[in-house]
Amino acid sequence: MCARRVRTTIVPMLERLGRLSAARPRRTLILLFIFVAVAGAVGGPVAGRLSSGDGFTTAASESTRAERQLQRATGADVSPGIVVLVEGRGDLARRTRAATDRLAAVSGIAEARPAGRSRDGGSALVTGTIRASADDQAVAERALSAFGDDAHVSVGGSAVSGLQIGDRVSEDLGRAELLAFPVLVLLSLLFFRGRAALMPLVVGVTTVLGTFLVLSGVNRVYGLSIFALNLVIGLGLGLAIDYTLFLVTRFREELAGGASTSAAVRMTMATAGRTVAFSAATVAAALGALTLFPLGFAQSMGIAGASVAIVAAVVSLAVSPALLALWGHKLLPGRAAGAAIAHDRWHRIAHAVMRRPGVVAAVTAAVMLAVALPAVGVKWTPVDAAVIPTDQSSRVVADAIERDFGGTGSTPVTVAVSAPSSDAPAVRAFAGRLRGLEGVRSVAAPADLRDGTWRVTASVPGDPAGDTAQGVVARIRDLDPGFPTAVTGPAAKFVDQQAAIGSRLPVAVVVLCGVTFLVLWLMTGSVVLPAKAIVMNALTVGAALSPLVFIYQGGRFESLLGYTANGGVEPTDFLVTAALVFALSTDYGVFLLGRIKEARDGGETEREAVAMGVARTGRVVTAAAILLAVAIGVFSTSSMSFIQQIGIATATGVLLDAFVVRTLLVPSLMALLGRWNWWSPRPLRRLHDTVGFSETAARTPPRRPRWPTVRFER
Repeated sequence: MCARRVRTTIVPMLERLGRLSAARPRRTLILLFIFVAVAGAVGGPVAGRLSSGDGFTTAASESTRAERQLQRATGADVSPGIVVLVEGRGDLARRTRAATDRLAAVSGIAEARPAGRSRDGGSALVTGTIRASADDQAVAERALSAFGDDAHVSVGGSAVSGLQIGDRVSEDLGRAELLAFPVLVLLSLLFFRGRAALMPLVVGVTTVLGTFLVLSGVNRVYGLSIFALNLVIGLGLGLAIDYTLFLVTRFREELAGGASTSAAVRMTMATAGRTVAFSAATVAAALGALTLFPLGFAQSMGIAGASVAIVAAVVSLAVSPALLALWGHKLLPGRAAGAAIAHDRWHRIAHAVMRRPGVVAAVTAAVMLAVALPAVGVKWTPVDAAVIPTDQSSRVVADAIERDFGGTGSTPVTVAVSAPSSDAPAVRAFAGRLRGLEGVRSVAAPADLRDGTWRVTASVPGDPAGDTAQGVVARIRDLDPGFPTAVTGPAAKFVDQQAAIGSRLPVAVVVLCGVTFLVLWLMTGSVVLPAKAIVMNALTVGAALSPLVFIYQGGRFESLLGYTANGGVEPTDFLVTAALVFALSTDYGVFLLGRIKEARDGGETEREAVAMGVARTGRVVTAAAILLAVAIGVFSTSSMSFIQQIGIATATGVLLDAFVVRTLLVPSLMALLGRWNWWSPRPLRRLHDTVGFSETAARTPPRRPRWPTVRFER
């Protein structure tokens, strides 16, 4: 008789969940339908509730403090949120006056004034400063409506660009769904075969709508970025497919081995279900690490990513048993399902790799390093007008300002000075010191805003957030005028963003690696396998990020992808993509290591256990990677370049991990290390024996190496 080793509550809980779902499958599906209807009604409109504003700066930064101080003193925003471009030569002056009056009449505008003519005299700008208490998007909507019937006027500015970006993201989501679903259906039919192809689509739709419902609740407490919805759709569909494919494959194996439908469901939940739970935990933890960065965009992506991973696992584990029980043997493919694993091509590939493990490992690692190398040369650039599609009025205005006005209408560097009115000579002396700083073109006379606040504005040539402006920000902050100052503006915000990322990056990396190590140790009992997985994941992340440098920083394929290069990559995009690729790499690693450990616990030799693990997951992981690459790769069709970047890099990372890392690097390294793969210090071994996990009925206890007497298998 086989003794099943399960010392934790997770497997019994999953078995009970499976029994509950499978006992009355039709009732389960009715409840599912009700949940989908409620989630769609409540969570479906979430896109209209999320923010499309600035999520790339931190609320605690000096630049944000300066903005708030100036807003309190003036009752208005620091820089114009509405910029109107007026065109026409003959009566340009009259049109400019009319545009100024019309903009001033828009509710929420604190001040409207002309801001100069273009170099050729063919157009003029009118700027509108929004009241600090007003809703920027509502003001932007009213401004667009006010000039909607005037063909000679284009309305832009930061408030309008935020509104138009939000609208375009919603359009992109709809287009992505239309593009992805037919392809995913066809691929699901190819990989799942028969009615099983419906399962990932059912679970995927439920996951996406369920996550929308969760985010609707979260958004009431913490304002989320609308860009997170792209991640929810792509990752939700991808993980739903991954988890369903893994569960169906295991169910088919059990049926092919002679198990009854109920027994197959029970074993599927106890084994593959447990792996799905571990996978969701690793993905949620990896993406949850993004919440450590004090940036709204990164935190929104982290919350959305962790939520969708958990929802995908819960839905998969709650719904799949009902469908498995309802369809039973009908889910078996038409061809023989019980073919011996030893004759599977993945089994042969694994043994071929392990015949020359040193060569394969060295060559594969060298290639991955070479591919990852360009990522080291990344140059950071902020989110600017270049991300806005060229057919939007805010982009038309931004391009005209850059092309025809030389940056007129922007305030690159603004200093909030805290000093009483009696210190006017000292404040003027401070402004004089600014005029002597390298990179400063001119400095306006200090403005006494009362209540102990002054505004000093410096004009800097070139890109408002470029190297020159950043240098000016650093030099101003190095000054000691004898009273408190705080610097804001595009360059200051970008400098603060990079500082915020740098301050939290070490902690985030430690948390990410620590949680990954813990989960894989709980699965395997080894300290070697988790460490090795982290290193391989880092290689995959580097290789996945290189296309961002090659394409977007290098300005390649602009016409094909429909973006405008700005010479670099936005840093929070880099963070989100790195966390996502790391999470999905760990996801596939959990699938593979779970089956290797199962075979090893069942008494197989080291190399045969690796070969069987590769054989049992090779087809599943590669199919899942292709499907997930489609689900997330469709981001590349977005009109927002930083959404495109997430799709391209993630699809690259997923495919590299499935076809290169899991196929070549993992088996070769495991063959090189032999039993050392499973080594752990004695105290940790004892701890794992108390809290560890085992997936299978093991005829013999798992063989652990005893330090230092370890034999390497040849």
